[in-house]
Amino acid sequence: MLFLALFAVMLITAACSRDSNSAEDGKSDDTFKVGFAIKTQDSPYFVSLVEAVKEYAKAEGWKVTVLDANGDSTKEAENMETFISQGMDLIFLDATEPDAVVPSINKAAEAGIPVINLDSGVAEEANNVTTVYSDNKQNGRLVGLAYAEKMGDAEIISIILSGAKGNVAGMERRTGLFAGILEGKLGVSEDEAWKLANEMDAQLASSGKASNADAKFSVVGQGWGAWTREAGLTAAEDLITANPNITTILGENDHMLFGAMTALENANKSNVDIVAAADGAIEAYDLIKEGKYFATGENSPFKVAKLGVEIAKEILVDGKDQKSYEEITLTQPAAVTKDNVDEYYEFGF
Repeated sequence: MLFLALFAVMLITAACSRDSNSAEDGKSDDTFKVGFAIKTQDSPYFVSLVEAVKEYAKAEGWKVTVLDANGDSTKEAENMETFISQGMDLIFLDATEPDAVVPSINKAAEAGIPVINLDSGVAEEANNVTTVYSDNKQNGRLVGLAYAEKMGDAEIISIILSGAKGNVAGMERRTGLFAGILEGKLGVSEDEAWKLANEMDAQLASSGKASNADAKFSVVGQGWGAWTREAGLTAAEDLITANPNITTILGENDHMLFGAMTALENANKSNVDIVAAADGAIEAYDLIKEGKYFATGENSPFKVAKLGVEIAKEILVDGKDQKSYEEITLTQPAAVTKDNVDEYYEFGF
């Protein structure tokens, strides 16, 4: 009995030693530490993105820490430094600015910590794994194609609500809308449609208006809505007053268009189509079901988070070379309309 007891103690000690070594290596599936440096949580999209990353990462048994920069690039650098000093196995990042964050990303890489960007891209000099976000250009194009099919040969007289000057995602979304509408209305190739769309965007930038006579498509004004309902309302009010004959309000996200819908109600205007290049808010999906909102492109934070965590798992668990990924990794684009909204509803935010 004494011999058996001593033998059992030896087995337990050996097992504990193996477990201890695994924990020290930090490579056991259930011991990975992951940080998420989020730029802000001031909108439902970012709140949902954070919750989705936490949900998918914790499902893998990983410990997740979230630090919010509140839109401050200096605070973001401090958050990244904290993650590096804590020895995170991997960092997810939604950057405040594409250039300011490069030193932090490169410092993490030097420490052997992979960085996966979610939602926002960064400058080419950054030594990150990849950037995961929705396909802004194709989302816009697919929505534009659907709207062109609805309108047929009818004239489109529109205003557009944009998020922020110089924002790359916003530019991609609106040119995508233009390309889809032009492609559908003119019957040209996609390449030709993108060329014409870029010409329209250049017109818009130089004069505040743009048009393509052959397509019977014009943008008679552009407002800057800061991506919010409140600013979208203010921007839309002035444009609606100045252009009472509009058929359509285009937008780079849903929330600005929610504000525009209030502006239309205040102006006692109806029969104006609401068309978003991208977003996917539940409120928009509900309005689409009711026939009060034509379409939006799918920009699901849940799908972005899921794809990001899948890539992280390939690196941390499967040992895939982090340099083997493309610079950009996109989710599947989709135009969400009344015909297919039920299919996408669960991924809204």
